[in-house]
Amino acid sequence: MAELTLTTFVTLDGVMQAPGGPDEDRSDGFEYGGWAAPYVDEGMGEFVTEVFGRAGAFLLGRKTYEIFAGYWPEHDEPGDPVAGGLNRLHKYVASTTLKEPAWGPATVLDGEHLQSEIVRVKDALEGELQVHGSGQLAQWLLARDLVDEINLLVFPVVLGAGRRLFPTGGLPTAYEQTASRATPSGMTIQTYRQTGRATFGTVGA
Repeated sequence: MAELTLTTFVTLDGVMQAPGGPDEDRSDGFEYGGWAAPYVDEGMGEFVTEVFGRAGAFLLGRKTYEIFAGYWPEHDEPGDPVAGGLNRLHKYVASTTLKEPAWGPATVLDGEHLQSEIVRVKDALEGELQVHGSGQLAQWLLARDLVDEINLLVFPVVLGAGRRLFPTGGLPTAYEQTASRATPSGMTIQTYRQTGRATFGTVGA
């Protein structure tokens, strides 16, 4: 059975929207797209290469799938593990509106029965079923305890606006850190696995 892993770029204040470019996602008037670009370095590249080397397939939200479909087929550089993985491994798209995905190999998962569809896909795979970006899907998965491992790439910038990975009203959840590293540009990369519901007490009691 595959593990479901989530890899996400976030700012210090938790924003995950449009890290890659100004026009990636201007939803809700977001004006700060491309905030990750000044911090991309070799350390980040090494980690991303490691992550894509473990991929068995990808689970993407419709919007992220369409963003990727508009970029990666045109940047299929020989030897690039990211481009190679995304262009050649199977992509499962969670959507109630997408009917015929043009960038394959791809399958649309029925949004009405998404949880059972994801379990079925995991049962049939080896390696990791990886989620990248896909903000709404990521929040939906986290709310149902479906994510086995989270990789957070935290960039040293605060935006004050934008869609956040952990919204108000989410489940109080505890995690253990299983790995951590820093890159020369000041980014930290942290890997977490869920340990259950958050617990509470009094400091010093």
